[in-house]
Amino acid sequence: IYQHQHNKQMSCPAMAQLLSNTLYYKRFFPYFTFNILGGLDSDGKGCVFTYDAVGSYERVGYSAQGTGAGLIIPVLDNQLKSPSPLLLPAKDAVTPLLEMEAVDLVKDVFASATERDIYTGDKVEILVINASGIRQELMELRKD
Repeated sequence: IYQHQHNKQMSCPAMAQLLSNTLYYKRFFPYFTFNILGGLDSDGKGCVFTYDAVGSYERVGYSAQGTGAGLIIPVLDNQLKSPSPLLLPAKDAVTPLLEMEAVDLVKDVFASATERDIYTGDKVEILVINASGIRQELMELRKD
């Protein structure tokens, strides 16, 4: 519908607003999902949006949701050297990584979370989004 009404593809920030509206409309009987939306903005830069159950969202450099998030976020904060949002002047949200380094970091944090959180699943699906397209990697987490 968006493409027909606006005569263009939906951007990632527009999709972020759509997801926020969808969650907010169900706030009295929430879907109770904590979403992460990632993609490329109109400048070709990566964008990540994180949500709460009723649709409040924020653009961040990285995010994790679910039962393993409490184990994953501190490691990402440490490895990506996330500065405090209270520092002035504001600094970049994350340390830039090569694609291979970012994928390896994701694999490491999920492997670690899987060992300590019984609710983290048996596989992780990693989608790498860049200017050349989308690439998918599957990684087995545990065999027990």
